[in-house]
Amino acid sequence: MDFQNKVVVITGGSDGIGKALVQLFLSKGAKVATCGRNADRLYSLQQEFAGRALHTFVADVSNEDDCTRFIETTVKAFGGIDVLINNAGLSMRALIIESETSAYKRLMDVNFWGTVYTTKAALPYIIQRKGTVAGISSIVGNRGIPGRSAYSASKFAMQGWLEALRVEMFDHGVNVLWVSPGFIATNIRSVALNGEGNPIGETPMDESKLMSAEECAQHIFNAIAKRKRSVVLTVTGKATVWMGKLLPRVADKYIHKFFFKDGKLIK
Repeated sequence: MDFQNKVVVITGGSDGIGKALVQLFLSKGAKVATCGRNADRLYSLQQEFAGRALHTFVADVSNEDDCTRFIETTVKAFGGIDVLINNAGLSMRALIIESETSAYKRLMDVNFWGTVYTTKAALPYIIQRKGTVAGISSIVGNRGIPGRSAYSASKFAMQGWLEALRVEMFDHGVNVLWVSPGFIATNIRSVALNGEGNPIGETPMDESKLMSAEECAQHIFNAIAKRKRSVVLTVTGKATVWMGKLLPRVADKYIHKFFFKDGKLIK
């Protein structure tokens, strides 16, 4: 698929996988629109890609009005939408017994409702061009993971909603897909919420050993170009998903061993 002059909308494009996607699609000649909550980061993005067809908008995807205005300004700037990538996301790391329900709600607002709000606003334009809706999910959207219960729930919800949308869009020629990365080297674990809903500020992973955001973005790009249904990334991620389907009891024990030591959550 040639992305020259195609309009690609990416939520959460000021950092991590989102920023890598912005850079990649711009390099392929696409017109890119992205949003984020941090105005300074979006300004830096504009400076970094000055002279390119890049539209930025300050928005919190958990706010429906923000999502609607983001899409409206994108259509005004570029005339339509070919691809929407629901990338903006928030993680949480805490045991269920230690978690406040308000923190769960925050994750659902961003990860699930942010996808719903943005997709609903963009869908009429995507239908016009028989384009693509993509959701950046996670391995935890296929398999519940200890310490990530709220994150798992929000990504399960996203994938279920996108799967239903995929079938509804058959007659419109719109492709809907979801991508499930494993552990990727971004700051999502550092800004993840604790059980009280506050940023943790550190990561339990050795980020140097993880797949880079740029490599992840390339996989997402390829999946969109080939109009795939779903993609699971990393060897560990694929093993986790398939073990969960074929040998769920074995997966339970393996995952417990990976995430716990002496009864305490370590990852």
